[in-house]
Amino acid sequence: MIQWLKKVSLFDKLSDAQLEHILRIAHRRSLPAGSILFQEKDPGNIFYVVLSGSIKLFTRSAAGDEKVLSVVAAGDSFGELSLLDGLPRSASARTLEPALVLEISSDEFMRLLETHFDITKGILTELSRRLRQTNEHVNDLTFLDDRTRVLKNLINLANQHGKRDGIFIRIHLALNYDELAQMAGVSKQILSEVLRELEQKGVLAFGMNQYTLNLTKLRG
Repeated sequence: MIQWLKKVSLFDKLSDAQLEHILRIAHRRSLPAGSILFQEKDPGNIFYVVLSGSIKLFTRSAAGDEKVLSVVAAGDSFGELSLLDGLPRSASARTLEPALVLEISSDEFMRLLETHFDITKGILTELSRRLRQTNEHVNDLTFLDDRTRVLKNLINLANQHGKRDGIFIRIHLALNYDELAQMAGVSKQILSEVLRELEQKGVLAFGMNQYTLNLTKLRG
């Protein structure tokens, strides 16, 4: 389990002894696809580390429409913001596929921060990174055209979740067209048009819950 924790950005600078301490206060939980971990506005009392599978974080409009904010997978963590500021959850979380997570309760988490400055520093660094990503996303929605937003979103997914295989990057994510469109901030029709164009040019290929980017075509 220590090898799993070393893949988590919050913990990758910690020693084995410190990681053992985290494992002692964490509880492993297996979740089937479609499981809700928490809803927007729920009290935040658990922090999550993803060991396997993928989970989408999303909000709902007053009309009930979903907006996918991000997708987290093995090595990612989420849910710490509500634990730190004491406010209700700012988004909902649902598994896209069977997932295995570590759960750390609020009380244990705060004691962890009090006794391990390295972990506290790592969390501040991670939250700063996420804030920068949010600012960049707002900038993209304001200034980039639809096609560029779709392409940039695919590249970001490849960077975060892709596996390199020669000239290809394979992205295994159980996202449908609606969810991809929401993440890129475009309509489903625009997304379909852009993806069809990329497929025709050999930039992108589709498989079961998988997207493959051809780096040579992308650069061309």
